[in-house]
Amino acid sequence: MTVALGSRTDITLDVFERVAWRGEPIRVSSEALVRVDAARAAFLRLLAQPDVTIYGVTSGYGDRAGVRLDAEGRRRQAAVVALVAASFGEPLPERVVRGIVLARLANFLDGNAAVSARLVEGVAVLLDGRPLPPVPAQGNGGSGEILALSHLFGPLTESADLGEKEGIALVNGSPCAAALVADAALAAERRLQLAYDVFATSIEAFQAPLDAYDVELESLWGDACEGRALRRLRARLDDKAERRAHQGPVAYRILPRVLGQVERSLAAAREVAAVSLRSVSDNPVYLPPSGDHPDGRVLSTGGYHNAAAPAALHQLAVCWADLCQLAERHVERLLFDQKEVHFDGSRMLLMVAVGYAEEARSAAQPVIMARSGPGQDDVTSPSFLAWSREQVAGDCLSSALAVLAAAAAYRALPQRSVGRDVGLVRAGSRPVVADIEEGRAFGNDLGLLADRFRERVLAPIAAEHDS
Repeated sequence: MTVALGSRTDITLDVFERVAWRGEPIRVSSEALVRVDAARAAFLRLLAQPDVTIYGVTSGYGDRAGVRLDAEGRRRQAAVVALVAASFGEPLPERVVRGIVLARLANFLDGNAAVSARLVEGVAVLLDGRPLPPVPAQGNGGSGEILALSHLFGPLTESADLGEKEGIALVNGSPCAAALVADAALAAERRLQLAYDVFATSIEAFQAPLDAYDVELESLWGDACEGRALRRLRARLDDKAERRAHQGPVAYRILPRVLGQVERSLAAAREVAAVSLRSVSDNPVYLPPSGDHPDGRVLSTGGYHNAAAPAALHQLAVCWADLCQLAERHVERLLFDQKEVHFDGSRMLLMVAVGYAEEARSAAQPVIMARSGPGQDDVTSPSFLAWSREQVAGDCLSSALAVLAAAAAYRALPQRSVGRDVGLVRAGSRPVVADIEEGRAFGNDLGLLADRFRERVLAPIAAEHDS
């Protein structure tokens, strides 16, 4: 289906999923296009006033902000966007690039970028299913996002006759940060569902007592996110099965509180994504005509620096690292909590779990603002690096959960009454268990299980949400 956009407020997280993850095209409403052209006309009237100063339009870029341009200099500067496509490296996934194009329209749809309706349509049509230019995920150390956005919109500038301000409007702002945190939030929701399923298999395999997940804890703790974690765990467990008589290890008992923190971090990431996707982040930003300003006015701001997105991404990375540590602890309890210890290949599962837990720990290091270019461009935007680290930590969790699922299945306890998804986790682990039992190397099958988990996380259709 085609997604209709009439205003920046229409760019929601649900719309992001449809456009970026599912590949649906968009259509900008005729009312929005009329509004955009009206804002453009008013901006050109403002620009025609004597002695008006507008960064990047009547002045040069960056350190040349104090250099005033003549009419010819303005025209030349409008089309130099592609010249700053200087970054390189591994490209962002196609779904993220589509999300950036969508988020780019937030500045445009209500006239705040002062671009023409023709340019808005030119950006919108990029989402019709055509291949998009590769956008490097690395090397984007600028104060904003112009290095990455120049890769994405450079070809458009070469085919379009850009007017004053339209070139800078394509590459300024923070649509990349908005798309990166939105992408991470969508993946995190699915990754968390997977974590519930796998940790539930571990609880069942270990025969851990259910005291730590009792309904009474919801009111005792009084935390909505932890209450949600308790309910989600209980829904996956068999309350009629035989359990150990004594309390379980710490790594089992604290699961609801750790998963509750993931719920809290996910909610925060979703909120940051929702706000960022509809946020006007242009610089300079145009305010359309009002009573006191019949031709509108222009403000130079730092809207292109999204400080909330890196913080939300870092917190998710910390959560994935924490869950990796718990997964590794569960693997050890499952494999070494037996009276008769004999050597077999299953012991290697713990070594693999430790490896991924440590990789996740490294990726969860905070991203701090660094210096950027000289002069005005003196502080960098850390969103790309924060997203990359969150991706690594999340990928490590998919692998760690595969190891835990295999360890729980190898425990080979009687089948229990579990939900469909928990049962699928158990079934998917069977090839690894067979390898261990028959004395074969199991790394390839374990890797295939981890790949299945990753595919589940990045599936384009949202999983069912339980209460």
